[in-house]
Amino acid sequence: MMLLWFRNDIRVADNPALSFALENGVTDAIFFVSKKQWQLHNWSTIKIDFLLRHVNLLNEQLKALGVNLSLVDASDFSSQSNYLLENHRKTTLIVNTELELNENLRDQALMNEGVKFISFESDVIVPKGAILNNSEKMYKVFTPFKRAWLKWVQQNGCDVPNSITVKDARDENLKDNKSCSYKWPLANQYEQEVLPRFFNENITSYKSARNFPALKGTSGISAYLAIGAIGPRLLLKRLSLAFPEILMQTPEQAFTWLNELIWREFYRHLLFHYPNLIKGNNFNNKYDGLLWSENKRFELAWKQGRTGYPIVDAAMRQLNQTGWMHNRLRMIVASFLTKHLLINWRVGERYFANNLIDYDFAANNGGWQWSSGTGCDAQPYFRIFNPITQSKKFDPNGDFIRKYLPELAVVPNKHIHFPHDYIEQEQLNVYWPAIVEHKVAREQALSFYKQYL
Repeated sequence: MMLLWFRNDIRVADNPALSFALENGVTDAIFFVSKKQWQLHNWSTIKIDFLLRHVNLLNEQLKALGVNLSLVDASDFSSQSNYLLENHRKTTLIVNTELELNENLRDQALMNEGVKFISFESDVIVPKGAILNNSEKMYKVFTPFKRAWLKWVQQNGCDVPNSITVKDARDENLKDNKSCSYKWPLANQYEQEVLPRFFNENITSYKSARNFPALKGTSGISAYLAIGAIGPRLLLKRLSLAFPEILMQTPEQAFTWLNELIWREFYRHLLFHYPNLIKGNNFNNKYDGLLWSENKRFELAWKQGRTGYPIVDAAMRQLNQTGWMHNRLRMIVASFLTKHLLINWRVGERYFANNLIDYDFAANNGGWQWSSGTGCDAQPYFRIFNPITQSKKFDPNGDFIRKYLPELAVVPNKHIHFPHDYIEQEQLNVYWPAIVEHKVAREQALSFYKQYL
């Protein structure tokens, strides 16, 4: 007897475990609703909501395939294991493997109890461990990893399990239209409408537009990848159909988008080879002795978007109000927290996890360690984003700033990026002062990091 166990793979397309189950006549599946465990892993309310909407969608799609999905409340991984041992000890579990530590410990404990698994890998395009450097180790620099990744795909292809056609389902058919993630369409609608439109219209300007938060220059795919509602191999297949030379890095604009998917793979491969990153370790242990600031006033100002730097504050308001933040802004606010305020990158990592709809441990950890300089192939310690310069470059007219800081609507463009002199001159009471001065903060950061070189 076999049971299909859905975990971080709640989709019917590009799902090797589901394909195997259907080929072998399996008609029973299970998904555990484990809100306590998700909260222990710092998942945001909006991510949990988005996940459960897609579980409802999956349930409808599986019905059309003759598969019964049982939704079982199990508060944490221990409860999941107990349920399976009590009810399915002699059942073979069909799964797609998960990357993170606790998930693997749970699976190993079940195996130790004699539970059999048939496992597949569905979260990456190139299998983890398949590409190594000349020393048979994981690449520690992204560019050679990317070259090896492209070579592997060119040589091995990118097989997507047979297409599975199911009856369409939309939010109006499901009991979730009051959910906090309702502005994000379900994955099937995204695949049918949003992704083709992005490939046809937006991707040709992606390289130039992706850094401007006031523009709709990104694809929004990260939220779907984070919960496994869309698989990465399907994305590469669609991209290759639209741009047959994409693996040759042509056209450049479209390849820039694929490059972001390869960064995602890089961080997932990295976590596979260095599982201690799950425990909050610096990748570069020479920085283990850094004595980060514990200034709670600065930390709260950053979280609330009250730093006195408009681009930082607007970005944090976008996160707090929508559950998402533009990628360029993620780099700016991460650099500001770690290199202007000298606050531990783990504080920012956790805050992003608690608020992002697209929270993914590997990508979030990799991004924060990149920004702080502690990570693999990280931004060097002396590269410190000037938030005023970044604002002028990527939000030149202040359109994004004014959207999330409407109190600055009266400030002219030439002053919008650091409005304090103008506000004082006009005797306005519309904004809070800057909590640090950039030049001073930069010098302090350089001294802070140099201690450990």
